[in-house]
Amino acid sequence: MRALAVHTDVIVLVSRVWQTTCTAIRAGAEGFVIDSPIDPDELDALPDLLEQSGFPLSGLLATHADWDHLLGRLAFPAASLGCGESTAARLATEPGRAQRALRRFDEEQYIERPAPLGLGTIQALPVPGRLSVGDEHELELHPAAGHTADGTAYWLPWTGVLVCGDYLSPVEIPMISEGGSLAAYAETMARLQPLVERSETVVPGHGAPLPRERALAVIEADIAYLEALGRDGPEAPLPPGRRTAAQQRIHADNARRIATT
Repeated sequence: MRALAVHTDVIVLVSRVWQTTCTAIRAGAEGFVIDSPIDPDELDALPDLLEQSGFPLSGLLATHADWDHLLGRLAFPAASLGCGESTAARLATEPGRAQRALRRFDEEQYIERPAPLGLGTIQALPVPGRLSVGDEHELELHPAAGHTADGTAYWLPWTGVLVCGDYLSPVEIPMISEGGSLAAYAETMARLQPLVERSETVVPGHGAPLPRERALAVIEADIAYLEALGRDGPEAPLPPGRRTAAQQRIHADNARRIATT
């Protein structure tokens, strides 16, 4: 796991698995962790890393309900978990789904964890909306569906950091998963673009944090891919730099999904 300080009040942790990101933010005496690393040793190291860095923990936040973004409570079992209303609704209608997906992953990778994943009581946050942190700051919550049926992007105005969940990845093409849609994905791109233009750093769900200019290049390439996907289906070219066999498989799944919706 790599730890990258992108601002005095923001540390981004990049998991060795899928380069999944976890973002620790600080606002005075309060602090939150958005999303999570994956491997047990990464989760075990998280509390000490935050303590040594002087980052308090007031609660956990999630960008969406996919299991690989929900593991914060394995590191902080007593912490509350907040998420956008669409994610809270998805978790309520899919009880146990994240836990089953985690068990399948662990079985395939021969991973043993000291405890099962328990999400506890979920705090649903209004989106669009604001969340006060510390005495002086607010997080802005923006809707971000399309990858899945749910999703929230977090804009941290005092840091210039945008934490956008599974969008704008430098290592993964746009992925339309179950419940997501091409139209909703395109709407999220349009919604994120002005936030990216205001940002200093963009934290994708997978891949290292991006400076503004690099993030703008990624969003331009992603919009072009989505337009080609809608027009040409499986014949659409993949974004430059993201044309590996793994991304070809994601593309094939995207084309099949939009052909049946």
